[in-house]
Amino acid sequence: MTTLGAVAKFAVSAIIHQFERTSLGNLARGNWLAKYKKKRARELKHDRFRDTTMLLADRLADRVAGRRTQILYGLIAVVVIAIGIYAFVRWRHKHTEEAEAAMGRAIAINAADIAPAPPPGSKDPVFTSQQERSERAIQEFQKIAAKYGEPYHTQAQYFIATNELVTDRLKAETDLRNLSQGSGDVAVLAKYALAQAKESDGQLDEAARIYSELAKVNSAVVTPDTANLRLAEVYEKQGKKKQAADILFNIVSSARNARDKDGKPIAESGASREAAQELLKVDPTRHAQLPPPPSPLAFGP
Repeated sequence: MTTLGAVAKFAVSAIIHQFERTSLGNLARGNWLAKYKKKRARELKHDRFRDTTMLLADRLADRVAGRRTQILYGLIAVVVIAIGIYAFVRWRHKHTEEAEAAMGRAIAINAADIAPAPPPGSKDPVFTSQQERSERAIQEFQKIAAKYGEPYHTQAQYFIATNELVTDRLKAETDLRNLSQGSGDVAVLAKYALAQAKESDGQLDEAARIYSELAKVNSAVVTPDTANLRLAEVYEKQGKKKQAADILFNIVSSARNARDKDGKPIAESGASREAAQELLKVDPTRHAQLPPPPSPLAFGP
C-alpha cells in the first residue's frame, strides 16, 4: 500500500511537473513570439520610413534635375548682377573724379588773372579782359552741366549765371532767380548774387528785400551777419542811416557778447569786424557805445 501510494504520488508529481514545464515552455514561446512580432513591426516601420525617405529624395533629385537649367541661369544672373553693381560703382567713382577735375579746371579759369600777358614761367590761365575770361568760363561750365549730374550740374549753372553778369546781364538775373528758387547752398549763393546785382544796378529796394530774406535763412554759406552787413550798406545808400547804424550795432554787439558752451568768448567774424568799421563811419556815437572786443588772451595761444 505504501509502495502503491508512493508510485501514485510520483506519477501525479510527474504529471504536474510535466504540465508546469509545458506551461512554462508555452509562456516562453509566447513571450519570444511577442518580442519577434514587435521587432518585426519596428523593422517594417523602419523600412516604410526608409522607403518614404528614399522616395522623397528621389523626387527631390528628379525635381532638381528637371530644374537644373533654371538653377544654372539663376546663378548666372546673380553673378551678372554682382558684376554689374561692381562695374557701376567703379564707373561712378571714375565719373565723380572726372567731374571734380573738370570743375577744378573751370574754376581756375573763372578765377584767372586779367593781364596783358602771363608772368614768365607761369602755367596758370591769364586773360586780357573780364569779358574774355567770362566767355571762356561759361564754355567750360556748360560742358560740365551737359555731361555730369548733381551736384556738378547745378554748381556749373551757378557759375554760368555769375559769369553771364558780365556777358548778358538780363539772362544772368533770370538764371540766378531760377536757381534761387531751389534748395541748398547753391540756391542761397544765387540769391546773394542776385541781390548784389540789384544793388549794383541801383535797384536798392529790391536788393534790401533780398538781403532781408537771406538774413532770416541762417545759412552757413551766406551768414546772417554777412546778409545784414550788406543790408546796412544798402540803407546807407538810401540815406537811412539810423536803420543802418542799428543793424551794424547789433551785428557787432552780438558777436562781442557771444560765448561758447564753456562760457568763453567767441572770436569775432570778419563780418563783425567790418560792421564795426562801417559803424564808426556811419555813427561814431553809437560806435562808442559798443562793448569792448574780447581780449586776444581769452582765446589762448
